[in-house]
Amino acid sequence: MITKLTKQDLLDFETEIADIFNAAKIRAPVHLYYGNEDAMLEIFKDIREDDWVLCSWRSHYQCLLKGVPREELKTEILAGRSISLCFPKQRVFSSAIVTGSLPIATGIALAIKRTGGTNKVWCFAGDMTSETGQFYECLKYATNFDLPIHFIVEDNGKSVCTDTRETWNQPVLTYEGMKHPRVTYYKYQTKYPHAGAGQRVQF
Repeated sequence: MITKLTKQDLLDFETEIADIFNAAKIRAPVHLYYGNEDAMLEIFKDIREDDWVLCSWRSHYQCLLKGVPREELKTEILAGRSISLCFPKQRVFSSAIVTGSLPIATGIALAIKRTGGTNKVWCFAGDMTSETGQFYECLKYATNFDLPIHFIVEDNGKSVCTDTRETWNQPVLTYEGMKHPRVTYYKYQTKYPHAGAGQRVQF
């Protein structure tokens, strides 16, 4: 593990950001984590300092666990960049575009292989993103060309304002219960809505 953060450290950070957001002091959307702290701490036991971590718009925990200083991360969020946090020094990249990180993560993994690197890419995706063709194609390419990349599917049952299972009429998601060498799937329940912290805030 890169940092020695605890579950409580992660919860405290998101609680602080939620309070600041509900006080209308962040003039942009935020997407908060809650309920997946144990899973994240377990995943990050295998992530090294020189590995790349790519995420969607929900990436506060990844940034903290990858070593981004707490106050530096907070400053970026207060500046309205919660949904597109990028820290080259810690090799963290996130995108507010649905599936936006997937081809970039796959490309980085391809570059690592072509240059003989020994590090790895870890790509986080939500449950709806995992059901897209983009996810399937990136995973297929990475598998067939044996790229140093691992995909993490985070299922919180929220996809903006839709339910992934209802959308696809699919009671069990594609990677739910599947044993794939390049995919880790986990499910969690969060107390926060898709965006924001539970109160309507006028920007």
